Amino acid sequence: MKKIEILKYLLIVVLVTYSSCDDFVEVDPIGPVAEDFFNTAEEYESALIGAYDLLQATYENVTLAVPASDDYGSGGDAFAEDQPVIQRVNYLTISPSDEEQLRAIWQLMYAGINRVNYLLANKDKLDFTGKEAILAQGYFLRAYYTFELAKFFGDVPLKIEERNGANRIVDAQILAGEQLSLERVGSISAVYALVQEDLKEAIPNLPVTQDLPYKVTKGAAQALLGKVYLFDGKHADAATVLNQVISSNQYSLTMGDDYMSMFLTEGENGPESVFEIQYTNIEGASWDCIKCSEGSYFVQFNGPRSPFDDPVYASGWGFMLPSQALYDIFDEDDMRRSATILDLRELRDLEDNTKYSPPREDTGFYNHKYMPRKNDKAGNAATPELTHQTNYRAIRYADVLLMAAEAEEKSGGANAETYLNLVRARAYGNNSNDYDSSEGSLEDAIFNERRKEFAGEGLRFFDLVRTGRAKAAFDAYNASKPEGFEDIIFKENKNELFPIPLVEIELAQAQERWGQNPGYNN
Repeated sequence: MKKIEILKYLLIVVLVTYSSCDDFVEVDPIGPVAEDFFNTAEEYESALIGAYDLLQATYENVTLAVPASDDYGSGGDAFAEDQPVIQRVNYLTISPSDEEQLRAIWQLMYAGINRVNYLLANKDKLDFTGKEAILAQGYFLRAYYTFELAKFFGDVPLKIEERNGANRIVDAQILAGEQLSLERVGSISAVYALVQEDLKEAIPNLPVTQDLPYKVTKGAAQALLGKVYLFDGKHADAATVLNQVISSNQYSLTMGDDYMSMFLTEGENGPESVFEIQYTNIEGASWDCIKCSEGSYFVQFNGPRSPFDDPVYASGWGFMLPSQALYDIFDEDDMRRSATILDLRELRDLEDNTKYSPPREDTGFYNHKYMPRKNDKAGNAATPELTHQTNYRAIRYADVLLMAAEAEEKSGGANAETYLNLVRARAYGNNSNDYDSSEGSLEDAIFNERRKEFAGEGLRFFDLVRTGRAKAAFDAYNASKPEGFEDIIFKENKNELFPIPLVEIELAQAQERWGQNPGYNN
């Protein structure tokens, strides 16, 4: 089944519809009444598809994660805040009163959890062959949505209970009115523990391979568990589970010319894909309902502003601008530089300045991995800008290798250099750049490799935060930024998290019960 056919099928069941309404979590309509549903295996599968559907909304998460880092400027209109939340995230001036993408992440991730819980709340209604695999996918999805919430907002409110000796998220929807008594879990580590328990329940019942690319595999759940362990500082646990992914031999690095096309539509769901979020241009959207799209809105932000004209690339909105400092850390013979950054400095520097409209703080560089391309945009349904079909590579095998290298280095394992050198050899086409102690600590080398390998994918900011390197990184940016660019001040004990949207606190009447994330009340 082709990707567009798969995702067209994802539209069949919408169990909990997201909208910008005045509820903490939108739960109306809740779809078929459970008493009249979950009577066949097909209905369980339909409920699962409804839970998968919210993955496509995570382009909102990437749209904020990329410009949050030190390596990417927000760009956009040079004279106005045309995307104020994106631009304020870039300058670390975001506030609780800001909404748009920030509130969308809060609402959509909770909506995803609620869709999963609709399935899990009815897990005992019917027995049939294959049910455990369906439930396992549900537990993975709930873990993914919860982890996204924790990355952005920290200690979030959830319904929890003790089950089999561990705290667990309750397998029940958050219904209207329950937000008035919902409590924060207690700490971000406690939220990570909930995510870990869901993944540990999912892994034994997930298959090694799936028949359709949108479905999650055992390796994807193990890789996500390893990532959560790293965020939680459990390096030995991370090393164990990530080594299981590596030893499964299910994945490999995409090499040579295939690497240069890995982020194109023809490179989707390849050998390096551990977990990939599927998009299609077959189902359109409108400005009145951007979330109705089955395509990626994020891609449109990455192209140069009109009147840009190019035989390959389509115009976009001039956001997500790589920095000069990022460009400079790549060696000339590192193929990742051209795969990651589209260099338009010659067009930028033309005297007539008519090749594209310069965005704010224009570096002349663009996010090549997720550039809008004319071939992909052709045939987009409804409003083309909202319907890009480019998949998001949520977890790549290179990420598994570098996470494993980090976990092994931190826990005394023996494979850290080997894993680092595998990623480097792919980037250079040979082993001439294997790690040598003369370049500094192995820990720093692994972290710098992550910076290059995942630039433009939305991982950098969270890597900086979880390793305590954020302030130093932004200080370095300020010291080297071009003349006329604004300083970006990272405030410790504040900017590690995003603020909870004020309207969500007010709707839950949780001003005292939750409070605001540290640093955002003054």
